Amino acid sequence: MPIFKYALNQDYIELQASNWCGLEQMYINGKRVSRKLNFGLQSEHSLTLNDGKAAKLQLLLDPKTEQLTCKIYKQNNLVASLKQGKKELYRSRQLTQQGILAIGLFIVFLLTLN
Repeated sequence: MPIFKYALNQDYIELQASNWCGLEQMYINGKRVSRKLNFGLQSEHSLTLNDGKAAKLQLLLDPKTEQLTCKIYKQNNLVASLKQGKKELYRSRQLTQQGILAIGLFIVFLLTLN
């Protein structure tokens, strides 16, 4: 699962994007403030920071390079552009698949005990 983390003034922002089920979750200072399903190439999350200023996060996937970009805006000014490449996405998918396989094998093991 790609995770983007950024400290913006007094706020700690985290955006989690599942490349397996399309679930995106955004947290500010550890509290979830946005959650949605997205299977498209881009999405946007709007929020209000603790200082009362408006901010938004845009998530963009380049289908050619499979690079995932998280753009962070504060009052419509670009503050940061965080990127994760194909290697990180592949690693995340591989870990998810291995976890599902391990759970499946554990269930089969439990069933054979009975």
